[in-house]
Amino acid sequence: MIWLLGLSGAGKTTIAHQLQRLLAIQKYPSLILDGDELRMGISQDLGFSREDRAENIRRTAELASIVSRNGIICICSLITPLQQYRNLAASIIGKYYYEIFIDCPLEICEQRDVKGLYQKAKTGELKEFTGISARFEVPAAPFFTVHSHTERPEATARLIFDRLGF
Repeated sequence: MIWLLGLSGAGKTTIAHQLQRLLAIQKYPSLILDGDELRMGISQDLGFSREDRAENIRRTAELASIVSRNGIICICSLITPLQQYRNLAASIIGKYYYEIFIDCPLEICEQRDVKGLYQKAKTGELKEFTGISARFEVPAAPFFTVHSHTERPEATARLIFDRLGF
C-alpha cells in the first residue's frame, strides 16, 4: 500500500498514474485511490474541517487495506496534511503502509494550479486550503521523499518503483 502525500499541485496523481503504468508492465495488479475522485464519491459528504479530513483519511485507509489484502497494490494519492492523519492511515493499514512524500515548493504548486484553487484560497474564497489557510506538516519519517519539482513524473515514479523493490 503506497501512500503518496504532498501539497495540491505537487504531482501526486500524475506520479501515481506513472507508477501504476510501471507496475502494469511487470504484471502487478494495482488500483489508484485519488483524493479528488474520492471526494466526488465515497467522501462527497465530507467538508474540510479537521474532523472531516480525518474521516476522509480513515475511509481511504480502510478501503486501501481491503484492496491490499486482496492482492492488489493500492496507490493512494491524498494531500494528508497532518501527521495525525498519516498515523491514522498507518495504524489501519499496518506493516505494508509505505508513505512517500512528494515534496514540492508551494510556489511551484501554485504555478501548476490549473483549477485556480490557490488563488481562491488567497482571496478567502476557499477556507481551510492546505498550504495557504491550513497548515501542512512535513512528514516526520516517510519511507521515501521525492522532489517533484526537480524530476519528471516518469523519473519520480521510477525512483519510487525501484526504492520499493519491484
